[in-house]
Amino acid sequence: MKYIASCSFGKDSLATILLALEHGEPLDEAVYCEVMFDTDISGEIPEHRDFIYETCIPFLEKHGVKLTVLRSSMTYIDSFFRVIQKGENAGKLNSWPLCGRCCIQRDCKLPPITAYQKSLSTDTVQYIGYAYDEQERLLRLQEGKTVSLLAKYHKTEADAVDICKRAGLYSPIYAFTSRNGCFFCPNAKRRELRHLYDHHPDLWARLVELQGTSNKVTERFNRSQRIDEIDDGFRWEDRQYTLFDGCAGQGS
Repeated sequence: MKYIASCSFGKDSLATILLALEHGEPLDEAVYCEVMFDTDISGEIPEHRDFIYETCIPFLEKHGVKLTVLRSSMTYIDSFFRVIQKGENAGKLNSWPLCGRCCIQRDCKLPPITAYQKSLSTDTVQYIGYAYDEQERLLRLQEGKTVSLLAKYHKTEADAVDICKRAGLYSPIYAFTSRNGCFFCPNAKRRELRHLYDHHPDLWARLVELQGTSNKVTERFNRSQRIDEIDDGFRWEDRQYTLFDGCAGQGS
């Protein structure tokens, strides 16, 4: 029998691995699927990617936990520029992923995970990072196939945070977001997008550049706005801050 831990390197999946190590639970492998923006740039928010490769992976190596990194041959850019072959949108570019119907999940994440799962023996047990206080999610566990160590040891989401912090394995992304998603995710909240705009202008510029591509199925980055509209909003905010700062500095 083989025991594997699905790991996004968020608080719940890392707390699961830490509990396995603490309690001597069998753990043969941790599995991480990295979605790529293009062939060179990770889809992870840069702070989280650095955390994964500079902090988490060395920790796993130190404690003898094997890590398997999965990646699809298709990137976000490949998916964006894919020409649709059938239906009313045939001939158009796939373009922006849609909220609730994410083609990136379909094209870039599920294929390598599915291929990996097919390589496993039927008696493989997978650790899933569902917390003790996430009762609805716990109902999704498959008896004998998927297990929550957080539930087994009665650890809530708040406990998962504490476990990770004590181990020095709490991702810096939680300073500006409550979730772990790709930097191009259409579900990203305004605060996450503002962080990308402020701290990673090179990545932000790549998204704005994509807006100028013609023949797209949809012009909207998320449910309500184009990425250039969001960009204009941030630029307007910056101009207002500059104006008010300048006024504040003037004496009467």
